[in-house]
Amino acid sequence: MSQEVLTELVKALERGEEVALVTIVAAQGSTPQRVGAKMLVYPDGRIAGTIGGGCYENDALGKAREALLARKPRLVKYDLTDDFAEESGLICGGQMTVYIEPVEAAPQLYIVGAGHVGHQLGKIARPAGFRIHVLDDREKFASSERFPEADEVIVDSIPDWLHQADIPQSAYVVIVTRGHRHDLDALRSLAARDLRYLGLIGSKAKVKKIYDALVEEGMPLECLQRVHAPIGLDIGAVTPEEIAISILAELIAVRRGRMEEPHVAAASLQWRKLPASLTKE
Repeated sequence: MSQEVLTELVKALERGEEVALVTIVAAQGSTPQRVGAKMLVYPDGRIAGTIGGGCYENDALGKAREALLARKPRLVKYDLTDDFAEESGLICGGQMTVYIEPVEAAPQLYIVGAGHVGHQLGKIARPAGFRIHVLDDREKFASSERFPEADEVIVDSIPDWLHQADIPQSAYVVIVTRGHRHDLDALRSLAARDLRYLGLIGSKAKVKKIYDALVEEGMPLECLQRVHAPIGLDIGAVTPEEIAISILAELIAVRRGRMEEPHVAAASLQWRKLPASLTKE
């Protein structure tokens, strides 16, 4: 692996970015690069390294971005005959096979609320591969003693910190604060962001009340429909430990591509489309 690609890969993983590694695994005839040449592709189309320039590279770049979206590796074979050259507008010869591998950094998990559920989630999320960040406005709860495996423990005003925080799009964020007001403040700061996962703890009645307030403030319904709420898989969880397990299970399901849409959150908004007589608690 070239030094450039290796350096960029390490930097991307440190930033928590997902990238695709494109490697030439077979080549015959006239090809611009040898077996082993690599190129790193970012979701926005930026690249580092090369597998030979325009002839193969443009097509491989597009397929790498598709692989990032699908979260699945691909083996792509190129037979650059005259027909291929005519269709693509690129002139090359030979055959090449490239392996496209999405590379995912350890996902960043932001736990907003360091109470009982947040504490238990912090215990089990790190062994499952998540890098943990904890936010609370209470120093007694948000401490390195309670979260010894956290990468970051922040004691600050929840809305103030979230408002200015540079949370990556690939991050997972769970809102598990101690009360309705803090949950509302947190969701107000986060709902419009493009995040891999955003979840809100609470009963359906509580979720409805918070959504009500945000919609009245002008929050688009589309933003709220992306929220997993009530948070966690429905396993009948009752205790903080059980609730934390249900949340982690949902995070893993999203990470592994087993849950693409937060169906529960969308259902929580259906009351807005029903007659008022049918939406009373």
